Amino acid sequence: MTTTIDINADMGEGFGAWQIGDGVDSQIMPLISSANVAAGFHAGDPTTMADIIRQAAEHGVAVGVHPGFRDLVGFGRRHIDASAGELVNDALYQLGALRELAAREGLSLHHFKLHGALFMHAAHDDEFAHALCRALEQVAPSLPIYCLAGTAIDRAASEAGLRCVHEFYADRDYNDEGSIVFVRKVKPLDPQAVAQKVLRACREGVVEAVSGRLVPVSFQSICIHSDTPGALSLVQSVRSALDQAGFAVKAP
Repeated sequence: MTTTIDINADMGEGFGAWQIGDGVDSQIMPLISSANVAAGFHAGDPTTMADIIRQAAEHGVAVGVHPGFRDLVGFGRRHIDASAGELVNDALYQLGALRELAAREGLSLHHFKLHGALFMHAAHDDEFAHALCRALEQVAPSLPIYCLAGTAIDRAASEAGLRCVHEFYADRDYNDEGSIVFVRKVKPLDPQAVAQKVLRACREGVVEAVSGRLVPVSFQSICIHSDTPGALSLVQSVRSALDQAGFAVKAP
């Protein structure tokens, strides 16, 4: 059983006057230890990015870049048929944008985590996963990659000598293979049920799949998506449960 755990959440997922989710980033920020900041392709704009970075700095939250497909209309949840090279360039472009804004605030980026459909693409596509990890080895070799254990990008990162932080997804269902069930629209969830799911995963290393089967999970970070309906209640419930159970919440 782990006694120290990270809580990460996707932040800054709006664009200009538009906001994805419940608009609760500022309330979630004090409760988490790592923030994945949208960098302009699926959501986010320079001013939003800078504001989230400042909030994270104020609360001592580690900042990571959250690159997605170039898909503002679909919020990065639609697959785009592009070459591995093009997708790597898009990811590095977003990394560079956030890194410069963070540098202005005296912060170094803490991690790299893909978003939505691009995250799922990297989990299954060996060509893209290897191309991305080779590029990150050159431009950001110290950045851990947040990902699901045992996926293509996890394997590629290991081969490239890059560190991975494995995640558990509090607000997503799992299948019998231990992978998350990808959905475009998430339904509201019971905060207490989610908190108990997280505690069981931390204590026993298992999660109940949609089939009812108990599936083993290995992770160092818990992800709760800020665009999930009722995200603030989910984060509050999970954080309270972890605190009461004696877990220390901190970035890896």
